Amino acid sequence: MPLSDTMTKNDRISIDLGEDGVAQVRLTRPDKMNALDPEMFERIIEAGSVLQRMKGLRVVVLSGEGKAFCAGLDTASFGRTPSPDEPGLTERTYGNSNKFQQVAMQWRKLPVPVITAMHGVCFGGGLQIASGADIRVAHPETRMAIMELKWGLVPDMGGYALWRGLVRDDVLRELIYTNREFSGEEAQQLGLATHVDADPVARATAIASEIANRNPHAIRAAKRLQAGMMERDTDAILMEESIEQHGIMRTKNQMEAVMAGMQKRIANFDDV
Repeated sequence: MPLSDTMTKNDRISIDLGEDGVAQVRLTRPDKMNALDPEMFERIIEAGSVLQRMKGLRVVVLSGEGKAFCAGLDTASFGRTPSPDEPGLTERTYGNSNKFQQVAMQWRKLPVPVITAMHGVCFGGGLQIASGADIRVAHPETRMAIMELKWGLVPDMGGYALWRGLVRDDVLRELIYTNREFSGEEAQQLGLATHVDADPVARATAIASEIANRNPHAIRAAKRLQAGMMERDTDAILMEESIEQHGIMRTKNQMEAVMAGMQKRIANFDDV
């Protein structure tokens, strides 16, 4: 059954929004290590739509139930001949993305920060989904790999767009060309993980809780600025920064909240 604004769990994914505005989003196909079958693609995209509309949302923590975050594509389920009515890969059915790209790109498109907690296995499409997050926390022994060339394919779930700026170019080429497996600990060294932790969900949730206590308007504005930072030139970045700051400061309530936060921080310094 699909997700909706009133129902946030099915046999592929669940959403639990806490009182602090942190949504715990879990892949719930543990018997298949959360591998991506056609229904999983549909349900993840539906979850993204629910999160886009969710009131009170401040941060998302994305994780997988069972032994793995996501084992990548469930190859056994993709042997069928595509329906003549099924959109082609070059059709942009989700803004700038096709369906397969959207399951990873949608986390960047969400207006709030997303933190992925990775454990067990994070292969292929699973790594692309994790890479869509703003912040990634991995168990040090997580098994990770960019798998597509093993099957004679190229990474096509938004990986090239999402890895830009995360991994050094020659290192990324090696990982793509060889399908070499690496650990969560090495992923941090390479740039594919922000932190390593023996309890990645707990660490991700702690970070999310800290972010949720910040000005939600400023957090969303900061994510918008980050989204365009790699593509815009300096002049455009400076103008967008000014526009966002003006939008935050132009209302009395927002300005009072900013000033109160500054005064609290100054008081904390005085106590040291």
